Amino acid sequence: MKQKLLWQIVVALAAAWQIQQTYVITAVVVPFLGPVAIPDWAYILFAAFAIVATSNGVNFTDGLDGLAGGTLIFAFVGFMVIAAAAAPLPQPNLAALCALIIGALLGFLWFNAHPAQIFMGDSGSLSLGATLAVIALITGQILVLPLIGLIFVIETASDIIQIGYFKISGGKRIFRMAPLHHHFELAGWDEEKIT
Repeated sequence: MKQKLLWQIVVALAAAWQIQQTYVITAVVVPFLGPVAIPDWAYILFAAFAIVATSNGVNFTDGLDGLAGGTLIFAFVGFMVIAAAAAPLPQPNLAALCALIIGALLGFLWFNAHPAQIFMGDSGSLSLGATLAVIALITGQILVLPLIGLIFVIETASDIIQIGYFKISGGKRIFRMAPLHHHFELAGWDEEKIT
């Protein structure tokens, strides 16, 4: 696990540096405030964190048939609209990339819906999560990502809360199991209902 996280950080730092250099990003767009200047090194660290966090957030969500794929479709639709309507310059190539990923995910979901015949696994969830974060960074709307990917945030937060509380309380749990979709599963909800 530590090696995987280390490699994710290394690759995310390289990708963040490349994004900053290619698009000469000197500010982060804050909703309702506009662009806020940020030093290059701070942007690279923030962008790398966003890539690793989103990648792992999608990976945590990938535990039930159709859950990660379905939520990724909605997230990519959101960023497709953002890329197509970006002011002052739309980003049609980025919108087209989002559309292609949406199409691929729809094809995948045909076979991943309950009962799943194929599964996403780490290679799919980690890479699609990282791609989502990179698209959010390129559009300049990275601070909108936690809202668009709210399910990923909730799944990750439930895992962090469970582990933290378990360590602090000496073995007690808040959820029956983390991430949150497993808590609902153990509570007796049907897999289709949770998804």
